[in-house]
Amino acid sequence: MQAANKGETKPLNGKGLRIGIVQARFNADITDALASACLSELESLGVSASDIHHLQVPGALEVPIALQALAERGGYHALVALGCIIRGETYHFELVANESGASVSRVSLDYKLPIANAIITTENLEQAVARQTDKGRDAARVAVEMAQLLATLS
Repeated sequence: MQAANKGETKPLNGKGLRIGIVQARFNADITDALASACLSELESLGVSASDIHHLQVPGALEVPIALQALAERGGYHALVALGCIIRGETYHFELVANESGASVSRVSLDYKLPIANAIITTENLEQAVARQTDKGRDAARVAVEMAQLLATLS
């Protein structure tokens, strides 16, 4: 088996890819910014706006079931999970962060479909604002890169 060359990546090209995005509405200012950055980056990578299916759900715990529904529907090369969980004073933060993260991973593995998980978890609003644009762009890039990778492995 040949070792992969570290640092060498194939140029990202989203032309012809169908991408599904599930965005949580909770902390909407942050998730709207995540979505805007993600959509902009997908289009800059060549993904046609008509090949992007963007839907919204109430919160991070609802994201995985919507991802699962899209995966079952089929026709997507990759999915993106967008959300924002900000630590509060109760255990609820850990519950939502852990369960949403594990469920997103489970959907990805069960359906053998790449899911870029950009459900950000932060200590406070300032951290969320600082990450919203970069994480949205990163999610788009991860979705396209993983779709390309899986296509080469098929």
